Amino acid sequence: MLELLAGLPPYVKYVVVSMVPWIELRGAIPWAIQQADRAYLPLILIANILLFFPTYFILSWVYRHIPEDSWLHRKLEKARAKAHPLTDKYGLLGLTLFVAVPLPGTGAYAGTAAAWLLGIEWRRAFVGVAIGVTIAFGVVWGLSEAVTRGLSLF
Repeated sequence: MLELLAGLPPYVKYVVVSMVPWIELRGAIPWAIQQADRAYLPLILIANILLFFPTYFILSWVYRHIPEDSWLHRKLEKARAKAHPLTDKYGLLGLTLFVAVPLPGTGAYAGTAAAWLLGIEWRRAFVGVAIGVTIAFGVVWGLSEAVTRGLSLF
């Protein structure tokens, strides 16, 4: 994948990487820090927050057209199953916490899909996903800086 991104300007590279499902900001932030391109960190945050809109509004069409036994359908249902207990118990805060945990399968795409599948109104869902992405951004940024500084001591 790095070969595909080699000729692109840095700001495009980080946006593209941050929009890849299951990588999102968890891959783009450490890469930007490793490349000493910290100036692009706000762009990564904005790109991840804006993932909400195409995902939420295209999902109804996609969900109707994918077979029930497909890989994508199973992934969407898995996101619903993981987020449902949190949203049932904590409401919008549960969705925010689901997105805020920077683990594969809990980012902006999964949170947006879960919100749509659970019937959360898009404005409320956007707020929950945006806050969750911002929290995850802070966690990943802090961990990436700590690892970078720790490794530079040796």
